[in-house]
Amino acid sequence: MGWLEDEAEKFMEQRNMSSITATEYQTRAAETAIFPKTKALEYLTLGLVGEAGEIANKAKKLIRDGADVEGYNDKLNQIASELGDVLWYTAMLANELDVNLGKVMEHNLDKLADRKSRGVIGGSGDNR
Repeated sequence: MGWLEDEAEKFMEQRNMSSITATEYQTRAAETAIFPKTKALEYLTLGLVGEAGEIANKAKKLIRDGADVEGYNDKLNQIASELGDVLWYTAMLANELDVNLGKVMEHNLDKLADRKSRGVIGGSGDNR
């Protein structure tokens, strides 16, 4: 690594950032994928909503218990950890659909920017 790369790495580390790309994550996450391939779509979808449900449940408990409760920051860290599981299932679902996770992310940002520019970012419905 050169001097500039070293400095960039230090900068990102100091700010708790990562240099991993969506494509790299998708590729490396696939190395840990063990599930029945004949039911991949179903398995991955259920895993994704299950992990998202764990986040929802932890957030619900934060609302119930309040920010002053002991262990609040620990609970926030647990939610952050669950985000990793959601991301894993999302990446594996992208693999199953034969789409690049980075492209999915770009498409989503483009869609949201378009909605914002047209003043329809709020509301409901896919085609607004």
